[in-house]
Amino acid sequence: MPIANPTDQLTALVEAGVREQIFPGATWAVGTVDHHAMGAAGRLTPDPASAAMQVDTLFDIASLTKIISVWSLIGRLVSQKRLGLDSRLADVLPGTQGYALAPITIFQLLTHTAGLPLRARLRASYGDVYDDIVRGVLREQLEGIPGQAVEYTDRAALILGLVIERLLGMPLDVALAEHVLQPLGMAATGYGPVAPRHGQLVAPTEYCDEAGAHLAGTVHDFSSRLLGGVCGIAGLFSNVPDLQRFLRAMLTPHGDVFDADWVRESLRVQTGELQPSRGLFWHPAAGTRPQDDVWCHLGFTGTAMWLSPRRGRYAVLLTNKLYYTRDFTRINDIRRDFMRGAFAL
Repeated sequence: MPIANPTDQLTALVEAGVREQIFPGATWAVGTVDHHAMGAAGRLTPDPASAAMQVDTLFDIASLTKIISVWSLIGRLVSQKRLGLDSRLADVLPGTQGYALAPITIFQLLTHTAGLPLRARLRASYGDVYDDIVRGVLREQLEGIPGQAVEYTDRAALILGLVIERLLGMPLDVALAEHVLQPLGMAATGYGPVAPRHGQLVAPTEYCDEAGAHLAGTVHDFSSRLLGGVCGIAGLFSNVPDLQRFLRAMLTPHGDVFDADWVRESLRVQTGELQPSRGLFWHPAAGTRPQDDVWCHLGFTGTAMWLSPRRGRYAVLLTNKLYYTRDFTRINDIRRDFMRGAFAL
């Protein structure tokens, strides 16, 4: 069905976010399989001489990486029966055998119920050598009892990324390009660093004391930088047109990239009475009811995407709010209002 012309409402909302200095700029889209509306507002930076945002501007999508990269590739392995949701890490990652992670399952990682340490603390705990970090993560003690609580942690995606690399026998970025990005035509998406090209804008994020400038084309997430820029936590750069391709493919899964059963199970509450409710790496959008069927994932840099199979609709909002602040109060208000407008709630 056609989009019920949300353009004016969403445009006004995003432009207000620019005026109120919630973010320097933003790009957005809302659509179905057959129709969409999209737009851009603001500039790359608050400087009036800065380039205006374009709908294809690249953003550091932060934790949306967990969906585009890890969730997609784990789904492929599960659908091909090369991995089960009940598979234990001891059986798929030899480095965990004899340690606390050994009995943790893929399901517990995907639902954030594994009892992992909540903070990454990679360099402080293990130094800055890649192999030492991986060894330390896989041998770390748990902080909670598996299955007892839903507690979001970056370590879940980091560990699942290592599972993917071992089972597919290739680096995560290569696997992602081969099995997800190329089949979906997501030519603009990839792990950084990203060098600005003619006609291709990259939105800057937070000011970095070490670099002496706002990061632009270099991943903001410190853990990802420490691990060389490619991991399950963060690191991807993408834009609205590519994320539209991804979400449209999820609305009509046919097995080439997304298996219908995998999508259906991922967008279903898997955590029982535990709160907050979780699917498989996806979660119900804040402020929605089960019957609304709107699922979400957010990114620390100011990014978000939503999907509703029942409504046959998706939405994307990419901002560089981190340019201004790490406080999330105002961006979360914008995200809520954007979601409600996009899905007519």
